[in-house]
Amino acid sequence: MAAKIEVEVVYVTESRQFLKTLSLAAGTSVDQSIEASGLFEDFPALASSETPIGIYGKKVSRDRILKDGDRVEVYRPLEIDPKQARRNRAARKKL
Repeated sequence: MAAKIEVEVVYVTESRQFLKTLSLAAGTSVDQSIEASGLFEDFPALASSETPIGIYGKKVSRDRILKDGDRVEVYRPLEIDPKQARRNRAARKKL
């Protein structure tokens, strides 16, 4: 019998949260875990995009092999560059 690992796959929008705990075979990649989670059925637009992926806040490649207890985080694309957002806030304060 192949060893199993437990991982979570997480994706959050402003209005929804997707969180799925999976029991997968050891040697499963990040990409395989996302596919197994059913995330693409709930959010089909993510299937065709190169959305950044991380584990506990650190960006990882999609072919990275998961360890037991990993939390795979699918990140939303930035709507605005953080530096530009700071400039916009500073400009509003000057008014």
